Order: sequence, then structure tokens, then C-alpha cells
Amino acid sequence: MKVVLAYSGGLDTSVMIPWIKERYGCEVVAFVADVGQGDDMGKVKAKAIRTGASKCVVRDLQAEFLRDFAFPALRAGAVYEGKYLLGTAIARPCIAKAQVEVALAERADAVAHGATGKGNDQVRFEMAYMALAPSLKVIAPWREWDLKSRSDEFAYAEARGIPVPVTRKSPYSMDTNLWHNSIEGGELEELSRVLPDSALRVVTPPARCPARGATVRIGFLRGIPVSVNGRKTSPVPLVQALNRLGAAHGIGVVDCVENRLVGMKSRGVYETPGGTLLHAALNELVAVCLDRETARVRQTLALKYAEMVYYGQWFTPLRDALDAFMAASARPLTGEVTLGVGRGLIRILKRASPFARYRASLATFEEGEAYNHGHAEGFIRLFGLPFRGGSRA
Repeated sequence: MKVVLAYSGGLDTSVMIPWIKERYGCEVVAFVADVGQGDDMGKVKAKAIRTGASKCVVRDLQAEFLRDFAFPALRAGAVYEGKYLLGTAIARPCIAKAQVEVALAERADAVAHGATGKGNDQVRFEMAYMALAPSLKVIAPWREWDLKSRSDEFAYAEARGIPVPVTRKSPYSMDTNLWHNSIEGGELEELSRVLPDSALRVVTPPARCPARGATVRIGFLRGIPVSVNGRKTSPVPLVQALNRLGAAHGIGVVDCVENRLVGMKSRGVYETPGGTLLHAALNELVAVCLDRETARVRQTLALKYAEMVYYGQWFTPLRDALDAFMAASARPLTGEVTLGVGRGLIRILKRASPFARYRASLATFEEGEAYNHGHAEGFIRLFGLPFRGGSRA
């Protein structure tokens, strides 16, 4: 039997290679997805082999992650429960897709992941496996083993000489990629505890940001970001540049209590500097370029889109259909938005688009011939007609 494990080198997957081998007596191939987490892939690969993997396959998915997953979700305006920009949720189908490709190429019998039985990621991984390769067996150690806590994992790792990247003094669970960094666990499990600034991995706390802010001009083509300050660039360097700028000025930190798919509430802190800037800029193009009814329907469907991403329903007919609507409705979303950033705040400075529906001649408070005020009387009479028969006087 051969198993391909989605491997990060973190605490959970570090102990899973020997555990799967002991439990199933099988060969384990480690699969590492580079989605911009910033790890030294050479060291990660060496650790996987040293821990017992027969092979370690590393795939650079950064461009694919942004182009095929993060940017479509951005175009859709997908934000879960008004706060979460879906950094982890968007990455999982990208990783699972590549993992399945490796499993098929390796003629593996099963795939495995390190998600816990309490979390959302188990659903996201397995929904993707089911959609892309339903014949593969799924191994989820957290649902099988007798290690009941992170402390048990520490003990297991120590007994086998497996180095792990977290300690009992710093027990945060983090997930990092090009789009965001998430911080969970530890003292965050108590709602009364405040995450210390020292725990932030990406964003500079506002109190330590430069006193002088900065401006940035972001260009979009049909709802997809294509340029920064007038310079066209590919997805990876574009997001990296916005991450650096946003992080330096304290942009993109949210402390979120969210409803997990499995039913419980959980708390996490998310650092999404570049993604926050992109959402803010695109929202302004939506306001300027879309007609009212299309914008309203987009807003409604964005909630469903975000929910489907969060629930692991990426590879589904409905998500494809929603994406078709989002692509069509985004045709006018071409132009540039200039943002001012400073000490955790974003200010909208300028908006420009060849498809803008805003007309100063209509909106002006000054005298003009483009709008006849007298026409409003008839409109109001017709608009209020249904209410005249039900007068409360």
C-alpha cells in the first residue's frame, strides 16, 4: 500500500509519517505544496525523508493558487461572515488538486491529510478528493489515532526524535500562504485574552507603523488585479508587493470568531495585508462601474460563494455556475483605484474606469440641464402607489 500525505513539516504532519507507517505498514510519500508559506523547501523535504517518507514531492503552486483560486474568489467579493478573506479555505482545494495529481502519478492507493476532526480543513480536503479521484482511500489520522491533544503529539514526537516547529511555550497553530497568515490556538481559545503584538507574523502593529502613510494605485482588468502603480505584473509579484506595503502600514489584521462548518464557533486572528487592499480597491470599482441591480445580485451571490469556499465546495457545479456569473458581471470592472494607507487604516483617494457609470452632470448640486427635478414628482407618485390604499392615517 502507498499513501500520499499532504505534508507541511508542522507538528501534525511531522508525526503522521511514522504513525501512518506504524498503523498501516505502508509506504508514505510526502507531498509539499508551496503556496507561498516562505519555508525552506530543501529543509522541509529533508525532514520528511529523515522522518520516514520514501519520497518527498514538492510543487510550486504559488501562481496557480492566485490565478485559479484566490483571484476568482476576490472577483466574486467572497468574504466569510463579513471578516474572513478565506486565505486557508481558498488554498485547500488548490493543494488537494495537486496532491491528487501526485497520488495518481505515483499509483498510490490512498491520500492523507493532517486536518483535525474538529476543523473545516478535513471537509475541504476530502470534498476535493471525492470530486477529483473518488477511488482513492482517505486516511485522516486525527480521526483515528489515540493522540488526543497537541501535548500528546509533542510526547509522540519527542519519543521518536522528531523536531517540531512549535513549543509548549508558544503553542499557536499557524497557516501561512501568499494570501494570508492565520493564528489559532493557545491563549486565543479564551475570548478574554488579547493576542500580543509579538505573535503577529506578517503585519506591523499600527503603533509601530511609520508616522507617514503611503499611497498605492491598483489596476484591474475585468475584476482581476493586473497592475500596481501603473506597472503591469504577474499575480505572485503583484500580491507580494501589496503584502509588503500593507504589512508595513498595519493593514489587514482581523480578530474573528466564526462559525465552523462542523457546528462550533472558533476564534482566529488573520493577517491579510495585500488581500485587504485588493478587496477595498475592487469594491470601489464595483460601486462605480456596476448598475444597481447587478451589484445587488452580485452582493447576494458573494455570500453564497464565500460559504461554498469555506465549506470546501470548490469543485462543484454550483460553484462553477456562480463563477460564470461573477466573470460575466465583472466585465466592466476595469480601471484603477488609488488608496491611502497608514497605521492600520485605508482611505479611498481616487477611482478611474472607462466603464464608470457615475456622471457628475447628473449627480451635481449645481444648475444643469441633465436632470429635470420636476420629473421626480410623477416617479414618487407611482413608486408610492401601493402604499396609498393602506394608509395608516
